[in-house]
Formats: sequence, structure tokens, C-alpha cells
Amino acid sequence: MPAPAHYAITFACYNQLDYTRQCVESLRTTGVDLRRVVAVDNGSVDGTRDWLGTQGFGAVILNETNLGCGVAWNQGALALQAPWTVVMNNDVICAPGWLDALLDTASARKLQIASPAMVEGPLDYDFAAWVEGARLQLASTVREGDAHAVCLAVHSGVWQDIGYFMPVPRLLGYEDAIFFHTARKYGLRMGIAGSSWLHHYGMTTQKAMKLEMHLDSDASLGDRGWLKSFMHEGLLDRKLSRLRLKLLRKRARAAELAAHRMTVHGLRKDGGFDWS
Repeated sequence: MPAPAHYAITFACYNQLDYTRQCVESLRTTGVDLRRVVAVDNGSVDGTRDWLGTQGFGAVILNETNLGCGVAWNQGALALQAPWTVVMNNDVICAPGWLDALLDTASARKLQIASPAMVEGPLDYDFAAWVEGARLQLASTVREGDAHAVCLAVHSGVWQDIGYFMPVPRLLGYEDAIFFHTARKYGLRMGIAGSSWLHHYGMTTQKAMKLEMHLDSDASLGDRGWLKSFMHEGLLDRKLSRLRLKLLRKRARAAELAAHRMTVHGLRKDGGFDWS
């Protein structure tokens, strides 16, 4: 486990206490020093706020209303600063050795932003047993040029280069798109590490918010107009950016499948794994 002062971890939550409990327990059992964790609550009303105060975190920030992920992530990153800040969802289960492997990979590959590999979907399998084989298979695999906001380790220099997350509550889910867009624009090195794994239930907070707001499951929470305005790109440039990323992922998936018969991003589906 990295020296505690070398990292800080932050997550935002809005209700969904059961998922937060599972996430924190996985942090604890994988050796994370909870004094290096900052929890930011965005106005929960299900007992989350009281529970957070009993966990021995380095800090707990309680917002009275839902200020969105961008604001909450920034609050967490600023409250406890370190060479590496891990920003993560609260609906994930971390595998043993995930943090060591993630930061070691970032250091070895000179990445400035690094994410773990992951499986998304229902947790209807023995993740702890399964992941040992997955880590061995993809131990040396890094999908360079890609990362995801489910969990990302950000080097402190990134904050100096491109700033923090866009703190606009109306974005509600698009903050990560703007952050990654800016990182690529300035040529920051990023990657997904096949040696570090987590299970992600899959946007549980966003799904719950859509139900509260009576939105369809495929509707966007955030304001897409605001997203476009912050991208500072014309329509053609946006299309080219999306195409480049799509091609990068397609080629990486093909190479990973050819070498290992699995990839750094899978879906748990019908009792099996979909790596397409």
C-alpha cells in the first residue's frame, strides 16, 4: 500500500447508503487508510450523512443541496491534497491491491490520469475470487489514451495544468466529459490499468435521481447545451474527437481480446461476461 501521505481518495454521494457502505468496506478491507478519504454528501436524506460521520474519514463535507459531482469532487480534492488524488464513485467494490497497482502503473507508464479496469453490472459472482485471474491475465496491459470517471487517479500536476472539474451543478454528469476533453486537448497522458480492478454496479445514483425527477432511463440529467458551450469546439471538431476516441477503444479492445480473450472493461450479463 502506498504511503498514506502519497494519496487521497474522495467520493461524492447522494442517498444510496447501502452502496456507499459496500464501497467503504471494500476500501477498508483492501488496506486503504480511511483517514486519507474525504466523503462529500450532496444532501442525502436516507441516513447517509449520520453514517459518514462514524467512519473515521479524514473529512466529511455536508452540502445542503445536490451541487452535482463537479462541485463535490473539487471540494474533496481540495480538502485533502496529495501527490495523487483518487476520485471515485460510491457504487464500486475495489479488488485487493487495486490502489498499489493503479499508482504503480501510473508511475511506470508516466501517466498523469489513471483508471482501474472494471466489470459493470450486477454483483452476482464471486468478484474477489474471479479478479485474481483477471489481474494475472492483464497484469501488463494498459489501455493508453483512455480513462473513465468511475474511478480515476489524478496527479497533482494535472490540477495545475488544466484546473479542476467544471463546478456547474446543471451539468449533472457531464463534468467528467469536459475534464477528459480538456486533458486530451492539452496532451495529458492517461490510461486504464489491467493490473487494478473494481466492480461497478452502474450509475446507481443517476438512476435514482432520474426516478425522483420522473425522467426516462435513457434521458440525460445534465444540460447538454451547457456541455457544448464548455467544450469550446465546433461541430466538426467534436465529431472528430468522438471518432478518434471510438477508434482508439475499438483497436484497444481488439488487441486485448486477441491477446487475452478479455478486455479492461467488461459487462456482467446473463451470468457471464461480455467483453465486446
